[in-house]
Amino acid sequence: MNAQRPNLAGYGLFAATLAAAGLPIYIHAPKVYVDEYGVSLASLGLVLAGLRLLDVVQDPLLGRLAGRLQGQRGLAVLLAVAVMAAAMLGLFAVAPPIAPLVWFGVMLAGVFSAFSFLTICFYAQGVACAPQLGPQGFLQLARWRETGALLGICLAAVAPLALGGFGAFAVCFALACAGAAWAMRREWRPIDLPDLGFGVVLADPVARRLLLVALVNAAPVAISSTLFLFFVESRLNAPGAEGPLLLLFFLAAAVSAPVWAKLATRHGPRNVLLWGMVLAIAAFSGAVFLGAGDVMAFALICLASGVALGADMTLLPALFAHRMEKVAPAAAGAFGLWSFVSKFTLALAALVLLPGLQSVGFVPGAANNTEALLVLSLAYGALPCVLKLIAIALVATLKTDEIQ
Repeated sequence: MNAQRPNLAGYGLFAATLAAAGLPIYIHAPKVYVDEYGVSLASLGLVLAGLRLLDVVQDPLLGRLAGRLQGQRGLAVLLAVAVMAAAMLGLFAVAPPIAPLVWFGVMLAGVFSAFSFLTICFYAQGVACAPQLGPQGFLQLARWRETGALLGICLAAVAPLALGGFGAFAVCFALACAGAAWAMRREWRPIDLPDLGFGVVLADPVARRLLLVALVNAAPVAISSTLFLFFVESRLNAPGAEGPLLLLFFLAAAVSAPVWAKLATRHGPRNVLLWGMVLAIAAFSGAVFLGAGDVMAFALICLASGVALGADMTLLPALFAHRMEKVAPAAAGAFGLWSFVSKFTLALAALVLLPGLQSVGFVPGAANNTEALLVLSLAYGALPCVLKLIAIALVATLKTDEIQ
């Protein structure tokens, strides 16, 4: 294998651009199509769930494809970046030429499919290159990669407001794609190892447990992402505060990510990950009791939950990547599975939460009854706590010698 050290700054920039097409789009896109095109919550929920179910099929297949294209990975990545940029422009910078709901689905399918393929290639390349950085290479690479990703999320969360609209955001995103592709142009070196697909991953009991942890632990983030804008607008009665609060949340995650990584080198990633999960429970539980006008209290919750997210995004991928270096070094198929489980929770959240809110009479941007607001509060604050407790129990079963 080529001994050239990874370009950590390039990894950070690519991660930032890639992350901008993930969680922020899941937060922004539904509300844009509700507000501007009058698409119903239930319809959006079904489409989003359908897109995630598409990932059930395509992510493992994209993992296999990424493994087969090791020798042409640079070209494959370049084409996927172009698809992602074009679909983002179609989603936000082009008025739907067909039914808005159909256009929404087609463009998001393009964004998310390219995002999935790029994520798989990106993390698989990191598994192969991280050992060149030394014994702590996986945590060092994770620190750059996940900090970059969180900064990208921060920028994407507030860019539409700062740039004056989603059309300008889409154009800037396309330019960022070009810059990120250039920064990583020399990093897509062929991996001189056979890609064993995802069968070998599922055969490993530790990998299976890590995938299960990722599935359960991602659910609270999926729930809060799906409901964040509706919670701020309707429960806190604070329209216009969404941008600053999102920035605070993701900025807290970005700033805390390198701190969590350093703590993990001292105290072990398993223990530090548990600390972050406990902090998340403390933060989410406070949201249940908030009402109209409690913006400052919610800002503290955003701060604490953002710090907790920094632990999740830094340590879990590093643990999985470290395990993959032992059982499946080429890892493309492995990260097809990782990508799937992390996004499956978004499908479930969209499928259950949005139609569920509509069924109790919740209407975005309107005066809602007490029952609808209570359901919104419980879904946003209490449900993530229950899921985090399950995730804590699962992490507690991991043995230190299995993941380090």
